[in-house]
Amino acid sequence: MAVTNATGGGSGSSLQLAVDRILIVQVMNAIFITIICLLIFTFFKKDTFKYKTRYIFFAHTLLTDCLFLIMTNNLLLLTYFKVTMPAVACVVFCVLMSELTFVTPLTLTAMSLERYVAICMPLRHGELSTRRRSIHCIFLIHSISAIQPMITVSIFFASVPLSFYEQHKLCSAEILIAHNWQRHLRSAINQLYFLIMVITIVFTYVKIMAVAKEASSDRKKYSSKGRTTVILHAVQLFLCLIQLWCPFTEAAILPIDLQLYIDVRFFDYIVFILAPRCLSPLVYGLRDETFFLALRHYVFCGWNYRITL
Repeated sequence: MAVTNATGGGSGSSLQLAVDRILIVQVMNAIFITIICLLIFTFFKKDTFKYKTRYIFFAHTLLTDCLFLIMTNNLLLLTYFKVTMPAVACVVFCVLMSELTFVTPLTLTAMSLERYVAICMPLRHGELSTRRRSIHCIFLIHSISAIQPMITVSIFFASVPLSFYEQHKLCSAEILIAHNWQRHLRSAINQLYFLIMVITIVFTYVKIMAVAKEASSDRKKYSSKGRTTVILHAVQLFLCLIQLWCPFTEAAILPIDLQLYIDVRFFDYIVFILAPRCLSPLVYGLRDETFFLALRHYVFCGWNYRITL
């Protein structure tokens, strides 16, 4: 890899700011990834979790979020220190990141549907929410997530000369844009995804609200908890979906000011990448009593805690 001047001829304060930001991100990533790894460990240690749809989706979200955080963190480091890489490696990196970008919001949408089935269709929940169906749904999520990056990279391969792959580039998702109209196509696909997921979330919330109003006191408590879960999914989904629009603002800023581009990417990374991923442990890792007890059991090595799952 070729490395350009990390300070870009700037002052020592600019370098110090960059170092401070890098340290903050590394600490936050280390904390989140450690928590995610504990949650994943808890999931695989208890067989009962492996046969329940909501936990399977939860574990899938954790695994993809962990990989996504590692990849985005590496890309952030490369951007801050202005490290270039072979264009072909950057293309592979960006295609995988683009696919993972859609996986989390689509999985959150599937989790909201699972809560809808559990609360609004309890008699069919056991039939519809099986381990086999969950795995099929995960494959479907990845297939849908791959549509946009596959279209983008196919157009890219047909548009750039072979000599392009021998060049070294500062890696960014914009490297895959060979024509201006590709941005409009990408925007159209993102808007379609956004619309479908928002409609799904609103539909599940309204239906759960309707059931909660008519339910008995015990059932109402269960429905209320499901409604809160859907709200948290909606907040998390909203942040994830805003991330889909970040490349457009970043692309507009890049030709104007490289330092401003780096500042905007840092803000987007904290608010729209790290923040929604830290909500996953909250929704199921801490709010779900069964999972929380299992997590506490393993964190404290089973000392003074007896759990029945």
